[in-house]
Amino acid sequence: MDTDVIITGAGPAGLTLATELALAGVRPIVVEALVERSGQSKAMNLQPRTAELLALRGLLAAADDQAIGRIDDGHFAGVPLDYTALETRYPYQVGILQARVEQVLEDRLASLGGQVHRDWRLTGFEQDDTGVSVHGPQTLRARYLVGCDGGRSTVRKLLGVGFSGTDATRWNTVADVVLEAGSAAPPSAVTRMGQARRVRPDGSFASVVPIGEPGLYRFVYSGTADDPAEDPTHKEVTDRFHTFYGDEHKLVAIRYASRFGDAARQAEKYRVGRVFLAGDAAHVHLPIGGQGMNLGIQDAFNLGWKLAAVLTNRMPESLLDTYESERHPVGAQVLDTIRAQATVQTPEPGPRAMREFLATLLALPAANRVAAGMISGLDIGYGDSGRIGTRLPDFPIRDGWASGLFHTGRGVLLATDEKHLAPAGRYQDRITPALVEHLPWDDVEALLVRPDGYVCATAPDDQIDQALPTWFGAAD
Repeated sequence: MDTDVIITGAGPAGLTLATELALAGVRPIVVEALVERSGQSKAMNLQPRTAELLALRGLLAAADDQAIGRIDDGHFAGVPLDYTALETRYPYQVGILQARVEQVLEDRLASLGGQVHRDWRLTGFEQDDTGVSVHGPQTLRARYLVGCDGGRSTVRKLLGVGFSGTDATRWNTVADVVLEAGSAAPPSAVTRMGQARRVRPDGSFASVVPIGEPGLYRFVYSGTADDPAEDPTHKEVTDRFHTFYGDEHKLVAIRYASRFGDAARQAEKYRVGRVFLAGDAAHVHLPIGGQGMNLGIQDAFNLGWKLAAVLTNRMPESLLDTYESERHPVGAQVLDTIRAQATVQTPEPGPRAMREFLATLLALPAANRVAAGMISGLDIGYGDSGRIGTRLPDFPIRDGWASGLFHTGRGVLLATDEKHLAPAGRYQDRITPALVEHLPWDDVEALLVRPDGYVCATAPDDQIDQALPTWFGAAD
């Protein structure tokens, strides 16, 4: 074998997966078709749950250093959502360009001895009982292949996995533009979702958001293109800008512009034998509310520790089936949520009336918590009832925060009584035990938590002794 895992695509999902594997001592090779990053702004936010996951690995501080600001709320179909009602240390969105997220992850990968092989395009692969042969500029052999190669994924197409869903019927445009002051200065910061949005009587909308570099902004506007297959012209972008902003700001330059549609598709399978799909290769949707990059990073956190456990011979290969069983329903729910938002963001009277009704409904605290939990990713769980499968909220412990116990990528056993820590003694290489003064929930005395921050056993209700081999393998 040339390596343990080949990952195609050096976007947020692929790089997150690579860092997770390298942290566990597994050898990943990341191959990327692009010679260098595109320079386009692309995604530009981390939702609260993604912030929590990065904090579990000690990466959030580096992301904060690269951030262009914080957004204090979220939105559902343009209706603001109050994130302060959520149980999290990070009740906001971290405003950060996708390229900067990728840089943070690639720096961590390099510190762990990994690297990205650019200008490397996958052209084919074959899998057998022991591994996968991946063809490109040369042929590489690995035990597993993970396609993180975007919405037009070559890996998915070669697998023959269906990508069912709906085609785009409406198109919007995004452009990176350089602005100067006209009759008013462009915004220097945006801290709330509605602050940047302009809506016209016909229901069309636009927004201008600063993206870090002085004078550089993201300009997004709605409207059906005459030919969606064609990139927006300079004249079109200029005309639309003046339609919404007049002489308020001066449009100096257009760095790039492209269309995006409301297609919503999901891979019918996330695993075929030794080949997996993650990120946009597994799901695409309209970028409402900033969920795409977050969904892909969360896919990678789920898959990474499981692949590492199998590759280090601690767990049977059947553990890998839980990646699809856990993440496919999450992807499906996000797509449904996106479709619901897209439906009420059209200018027709019916959808506009429904959006006004939603605004009234989401002003209620209980409704806000439900919608905010969905958009932020904090409501994601992998259990049917009780605490099992729920995320562990970060909380203070003697030496800092509980999230710091996860920096090594191991599971964690937390207890308020030393008697519950005894089982961890047989799992010193994969479990970090910690005696704490309190836990987030008063009805439990101990919590066994997976490396991705989800509870897999409690005491006294659930048997930690039985859960340990289920999620962490046989004791040494």
